[in-house]
Amino acid sequence: MEEVKLHGTSYNLFTYRVIWALKLKGIPFEYLEEEHSNKGSLIMKYNPAFKRFPILFHGEKVISESMVIIEYIEDTWPQNPLLPIDPLDRSIARFWVKFAGDKVYACIGTMYYTSGEKQEKAIKETIEMLKIIEEQVFIGDQENKFFGGEKIGIVDLAFGIIPHWLEIIEDIIGVKLLEPNLFPNLLNWVQNFKEEQIIKENLPNYDEMFVFLKNQRELILSSS
Repeated sequence: MEEVKLHGTSYNLFTYRVIWALKLKGIPFEYLEEEHSNKGSLIMKYNPAFKRFPILFHGEKVISESMVIIEYIEDTWPQNPLLPIDPLDRSIARFWVKFAGDKVYACIGTMYYTSGEKQEKAIKETIEMLKIIEEQVFIGDQENKFFGGEKIGIVDLAFGIIPHWLEIIEDIIGVKLLEPNLFPNLLNWVQNFKEEQIIKENLPNYDEMFVFLKNQRELILSSS
């Protein structure tokens, strides 16, 4: 088997969801920690369009962008599948992966890195986005712990910012979004996701991540 190496950054959800995918698949890999400020030759050579980690090396092959990496992992190692077998179910899963990329991270990021009226607007948009997930994705099917089944799949990984990361963001900005009366299905999924052994063993330390994200937010707000 060709050597697998993952270059990523600490506290970064995009790095962690690739780690989760590799471990769920049972793929041996070497993880190499990069500095957040590193925008050097590795990034410029292998991900010049977005200038960010993670980057996966599989032998001589190089893949960047977390969900693209996960699709590559899925296609290369078919064991423990992350996508459904049925073509319609696969298309539905990919729809929600795209929703996560287009909506979830944009709403939460805008809410986190703004203040005043912009933040208030972003909070409302984030709540509306979470309502869509509550009502259309995790619809309270008691037979399934995760999206579409009993095992974590690609949609669960795509929504991975909601457990842990969003909870810390709520604590930093002093806003509670995930209220049990508003999002019972979503919170049930969050609990199931965080209790999964591979996820539980591969989450960043809460206190360290809190300090990092808080400092990052203050830096961005001070420069804007």
